[in-house]
Amino acid sequence: MTSTPPPPQPEPGPPVAPSPSGPESPGARADRRLVELLQELRVLQTGVQIVFAFLLGVAFTPRFATLTDGQQDVYVTTLLLAVISSAVFATPVALHRGLFRHPGKARIVKVSVHIAQLGLVLLACALTGAVLLVLDVVLGTATALAITSVVALIFAGLWFVLPWVVRRPLHDD
Repeated sequence: MTSTPPPPQPEPGPPVAPSPSGPESPGARADRRLVELLQELRVLQTGVQIVFAFLLGVAFTPRFATLTDGQQDVYVTTLLLAVISSAVFATPVALHRGLFRHPGKARIVKVSVHIAQLGLVLLACALTGAVLLVLDVVLGTATALAITSVVALIFAGLWFVLPWVVRRPLHDD
């Protein structure tokens, strides 16, 4: 008499979060996380577009010709940071479209999260650069540098340090 081999056991992994309708499968979790990330990126993309539009408009004002070389350098750098952050924030959407129905959705989510974090760094730099440019023109370089340093610290604290501090004791996946 031959015995039937036992059914394959699932690979051990992180605990599955319960949902109102029962445990969430890894595939469902990846789908949910990707949808959440794409929603967040839509909001950020709008903000980047507003900053980019503001920066584009600046170059066509009469006062732009009076900017110093340093201020123009800050402008160009900030403009490029804004457009690159826009491209970076759109990358997870392109990944999702390009790999639609791909079985490795959990990996797509993981890569997309890292890409979104890079986008946040670039956006924080672009916003900080815009603040520096405006404050330099309005208040002068010394005051602009002091205030912009505080703005940069606020971005670093709220967008990067705070999530790291909150995440540390949770030990979730």
